[in-house]
Amino acid sequence: MEIQIENGKEDLIKNEKMLRLRQEMESSQSCCRLAKTRLNLVPGEGNADAKVLFIGEGPGRKEDEEGKPFIGSAGKLLTELLQSIGFERKDIFIANVVKCRPPSNRDPLPEEVKACWPWLQKQIEIIQPLLIIPLGRHAMERFLPDMKISAVRGKILRKNVAGLGTQVFMPTYHPAAVLYHREWLKFLQEDFAKIPKILEHLEANRAEEKTNGTTIEWDSMEIGNNKEKKQEKMF
Repeated sequence: MEIQIENGKEDLIKNEKMLRLRQEMESSQSCCRLAKTRLNLVPGEGNADAKVLFIGEGPGRKEDEEGKPFIGSAGKLLTELLQSIGFERKDIFIANVVKCRPPSNRDPLPEEVKACWPWLQKQIEIIQPLLIIPLGRHAMERFLPDMKISAVRGKILRKNVAGLGTQVFMPTYHPAAVLYHREWLKFLQEDFAKIPKILEHLEANRAEEKTNGTTIEWDSMEIGNNKEKKQEKMF
């Protein structure tokens, strides 16, 4: 898990926590059967104090060989999309729902996702991102079950997640899927173009909450207890 060391005591504490978490992952061989078939653990990499957390499905062949997430063709596209909005990979954190490659790149099984959840939960607790971007339906279903990626991609969704509190999500297509469906590239580009403004608004919201204890209403859907509340337009 490559971690960028930033200045500041809080950043150093987050990096120390993330490094300890990686050690825990590496020492655990009994999470699920994927640990027995992997070449390398792929815990994630990036800035432990990132404002944006990208979450994919699971490692592929190249990721399994190198122990790093998103280093193949999909990773190249992700890097290009980040650069298009003035970001670099060192500015964000990239993780997966499962930390080991499923054999033959099959979909992760529910029990494998469940077994890996504590690791992902701890990563979110350490990073405390302003925005979580699930890439593809498998990552989205972990947080927003029973929703269609085509219906909610690019939308800002706010949900109270058990053990994590209220989190803000913007699901979008997985770059690997876009490589097979090139017509989806424009949607992925549109969604990425929103990220800087979303972050700007969320930062203003956080500052307002700290100062005055109030929140700024914006275009989102609040998901929870079968309730969807439409709010004022952000875009």
